[in-house]
Amino acid sequence: MAEQPVDERATPVRVPPAPAFEYYYVVQRPRVVVKRDLLPAFSVLSAISLFGLPVGWLWAWLAPPQNVVAQQDGSLIPVTGESYHRLDGLMLFVLMGLAAGLITGIAVWLLRERRGPVVMLAATLGAGVAAYLAQLTGVGSAGSRYAVSAAPEVGDVIALAPVLETWWGLLAWPLGTALAYGCLAAWNGLDDLGRRLG
Repeated sequence: MAEQPVDERATPVRVPPAPAFEYYYVVQRPRVVVKRDLLPAFSVLSAISLFGLPVGWLWAWLAPPQNVVAQQDGSLIPVTGESYHRLDGLMLFVLMGLAAGLITGIAVWLLRERRGPVVMLAATLGAGVAAYLAQLTGVGSAGSRYAVSAAPEVGDVIALAPVLETWWGLLAWPLGTALAYGCLAAWNGLDDLGRRLG
């Protein structure tokens, strides 16, 4: 069979372009889970609150007492330089609160299945309650540790128990918790914070 000669003048056949399909993958943003996180949040709040008791006891053991001298009129005059221990006790409480807050925030972040604002608020509230319990426990334990058994005589040197004269130290623990948790959430960068609840 002979081949047909190719006519160069023939118009080329135009193939219509394939229709363009655009695919849209709609990603649903994860919503804040409240109802499912309420019971775990309450458990987190309760567990963190209990840690205030050993922290307060540790503060009472570490905080320095203030040495004072009994005077004729019954007043107690601090020994030179001992009045600084009032600030030392407060700063020790603040530093312990910040350290406990950072540990608390990191530990709660490791509860991967419950990450979110509900558990963060519970952890921050629990840290506030823990700081309050730590202050009560610490001041009470220090008072019993440095209790004066008998009435002092003039010239006696007495070790006064450390006290916390302001409530501002209570803010260190919850602020440390919120700071640690917030930094970890910002560093994570995922919309669901890596919860992977399905």
